[in-house]
Amino acid sequence: MLNASLVNSLSPQLLSLLRLIIAFLFMQHGGQKLFNYPVPMPGPPLELFSLIGLAGVLEFFGGLLLLVGLFTRWTAFILSGLMAFAYFIAHAGQGFWPLANQGELAVAYCFVFLYLAAAGGGPWSIDRLRGKA
Repeated sequence: MLNASLVNSLSPQLLSLLRLIIAFLFMQHGGQKLFNYPVPMPGPPLELFSLIGLAGVLEFFGGLLLLVGLFTRWTAFILSGLMAFAYFIAHAGQGFWPLANQGELAVAYCFVFLYLAAAGGGPWSIDRLRGKA
């Protein structure tokens, strides 16, 4: 069984670790759209001034802000809305269940970002250094 005091003492660091890992993974979606990196995006070249172009900008640069923990609450709130929007625009019309419509990742990101908007960036963040955590 886990020691409750150990878990409580590690919670802030685990919050920062969650933010770091999720931001790194999320940035890859934006990098794919904007820079064809780390994996080229299938289909025609991205039009920057389109919904998918805006999504790419928010994913990459919003993910970067989350990665360093700057403006974490606002950034996470905006990205949570982006993922909710993405789910309903790209996935919900393909079926009710997220497993069937391939929207599980959008739902997961949406709620992790909503949690980060409420919890902040944790101790390993620029926000904490600025006294804004």
